[in-house]
Amino acid sequence: GACAAGGKKRGGPRRRALAEARGVPLVLLYLLGLRALVQVSQRQLLSRPGRGGARDFSALRARRYLDDITAIGPRTVGSPENEIHTVNYLIEQIKAIEVESTDAHRIFVDIQRPTGSFSIDFLGGFTSYYANITNIVVKLEPRNGAEHAVLSNCHFDSVPNTPGASDDAVSCSVMLEILNTLSKSSESLQHAVIFLFNGAEENILQASHGFITQHEWAKSIRAFINLEAAGVGGKELVFQTGPENPWLVQAYVFAAEHPFASVVAQEVFQSGIIPADTDFRIYRDFGNVPGIDLAFIENGYIYHTEYDTSDRILTDSIQRAALNNLKKFSTAFGLTLLSWISALVTVFIVAVFISLIGRSLSWYTHFYVSVSLYGTAATAKLIFVHTLAKKFFYKNMNEQYLGDVFFDASLMVWSIALAILTQIGLCSAFVCTLWVVFPLITKLMIHNEFRQKGATMRFVMMYMLGMFVPYLYLMYLSWTVFEMFTPIMGRSGSEIPPDVVLAGLIVAITVILSSYFINFVYLVKSTKMTLVTLTTVFVVTLLLVCSGIFFPYSSDSINPKPKRVFLQHTSRRFHDLDGNLVKSDSGIWINGFDYNGISHITPHVPEINDTIRTQCEERAPFCGLPWILPVHFMFRKNWYLPVPEILPTSPVLFKVLAKELMPWNSVRLNFEVSGPSHMSLYIRPHEGSTLSTWSLGDGRPVASIGGDYFVFYSHGLQATAWHFWIELTVKEHTDGIVSLAIAAHYFFGKDQKSPQLYALLERLPDWVFSSGWSSTYDLFVF
Repeated sequence: GACAAGGKKRGGPRRRALAEARGVPLVLLYLLGLRALVQVSQRQLLSRPGRGGARDFSALRARRYLDDITAIGPRTVGSPENEIHTVNYLIEQIKAIEVESTDAHRIFVDIQRPTGSFSIDFLGGFTSYYANITNIVVKLEPRNGAEHAVLSNCHFDSVPNTPGASDDAVSCSVMLEILNTLSKSSESLQHAVIFLFNGAEENILQASHGFITQHEWAKSIRAFINLEAAGVGGKELVFQTGPENPWLVQAYVFAAEHPFASVVAQEVFQSGIIPADTDFRIYRDFGNVPGIDLAFIENGYIYHTEYDTSDRILTDSIQRAALNNLKKFSTAFGLTLLSWISALVTVFIVAVFISLIGRSLSWYTHFYVSVSLYGTAATAKLIFVHTLAKKFFYKNMNEQYLGDVFFDASLMVWSIALAILTQIGLCSAFVCTLWVVFPLITKLMIHNEFRQKGATMRFVMMYMLGMFVPYLYLMYLSWTVFEMFTPIMGRSGSEIPPDVVLAGLIVAITVILSSYFINFVYLVKSTKMTLVTLTTVFVVTLLLVCSGIFFPYSSDSINPKPKRVFLQHTSRRFHDLDGNLVKSDSGIWINGFDYNGISHITPHVPEINDTIRTQCEERAPFCGLPWILPVHFMFRKNWYLPVPEILPTSPVLFKVLAKELMPWNSVRLNFEVSGPSHMSLYIRPHEGSTLSTWSLGDGRPVASIGGDYFVFYSHGLQATAWHFWIELTVKEHTDGIVSLAIAAHYFFGKDQKSPQLYALLERLPDWVFSSGWSSTYDLFVF
């Protein structure tokens, strides 16, 4: 910024100006914000007035100014068109604005006709002389007057044989509307604003010289904005700033919606390579005033030709003339975020409802059901929120502007995501790269499409073509995600509602896929048919799901999608501190691996129902159940069907080999265990005791969820007995210091399945995949 503000010719501006200009940036920001009116589409302007955000800023009125000025024809210095007709028109409009101004301001108008001469090192260097040229100078100041002012400069003259729409009638139209807007404000300005409509710029900067060197108001100017053109419309480039005063650049960056500036452009321009110059040089060199030079650079082919007509100024939208562009962008992002949250909440409500009525996993075999149910709901809600915003919040704003804003908001989201993922070193950041690079390319491709009538279809086709690669890849990636997660939902346990999880994934994918298409809500005339279609599909699918027509599981031999159920015929024995058996039972312990539990099995095996829900043994580790792995937190709903006890031919043998008192109030217990190939050890220190170390792993015990300790044991053939020790630090104890349980699992051999287990497995429907084995659970207290 400092470099850009420096300039090649520093000029030594008055130090007093720096101190006196402290309040000027506020006015400068206002002018810079409204300045972007020049990025305007005639089609859009004629369709409705813009609501730029700066009080009653009217794009329609500004368009009328532009059309009226260019209708006068070429405005060469000395011609009646320039010296009489254009001057009379501008004065007429300024007087009309003055009549409607509020009491907070005063407007002064002066027609200056200066005579003078100066030398300039442009085009090899020469001296310029002018006589009786025309300037229209308007000063808008607070009711009580102002000592300092900011200058906004345009020129209404043109080169011969050209209407001069972009160079520079449009800037004068902008300034007229800025004057109109500011003068109607009830809030008084802090400083004055001087609007110079100069009538002799094309004669190598004569009128600006006449003003800055001869007009009495020039002494009050502390900064200026020069509005120029080197092309017809497009993005306006800040190609000169300063000299010095970097706050000018900061003000521009703050005020402009899409700041576009380059120190390279400044240095190239000031090098003399480009055969052009602007009034910026005059104010800098002869007025010793810092400022900013902005110019259009697009389509320079018709610059200074007969084709520079008002209908060709068809770039972005009138709302770029708004004051609080950052606020508007934030508002767009806020609405986008609101639509995301709204879609997520809506779909979650539907998913929870489906879960509560017992229709979870309706999409497990029929994946299209999830898209028809949750995808349509998410899409409809996104469109609905933006439709409401368009109708009520943005009701007077131009469609293409809104489309651009929401396109840019999505681009910002993906750019931030790209930066964050890159910063933390995730390789998947390349996905974000696709969603930044291709949209930028697409925007360049479609940049000119709305300028031509009948280009809608071409615009859509080019848009789809530009976005084809990232959308194709994301569709592929999305399918991969769903292909992976959908089966997982069938084995994710009884505690996680799979519909909520999948619904969240679908909303996320919908949000991502809508990133660069939600802007079409603001471009199309109506979304009614789309919303009706989506809502109809959603309602029909919801009714079908509620009716139970979509059964979750399938026993199809080619493409089976079974329900997973694990059954253990287990015998449990619980001992007290003295080794006495205080409780024992036996039953078939049943775990359904998905959220539906046993609800679909009960009609086939009536005795398996919710009356036999397993009760947790609170004083025993892991609820007194023989978990083969510590997944108890995923399966809190399970069932225990009482059956006769099993007696394995090779029961588990559990021995205490030694009890040792250790330093620091510690106790070490040594054990020996022998049994089947798979066993689970569960340890729960009592209150007042802490498991400080053991002979397993690196010696540092790691607790499972819930606070108990779990050890998984397995052995191959001809294994010796398992020896291990645990050490506990004891502060106090009344009822033992630790509970320890051992579970034996018989996965093969003659002890694997009891007759009762065999009989129950045979009764399960063919769409159930059942895994059954026998187990024992023995609890001891030490």
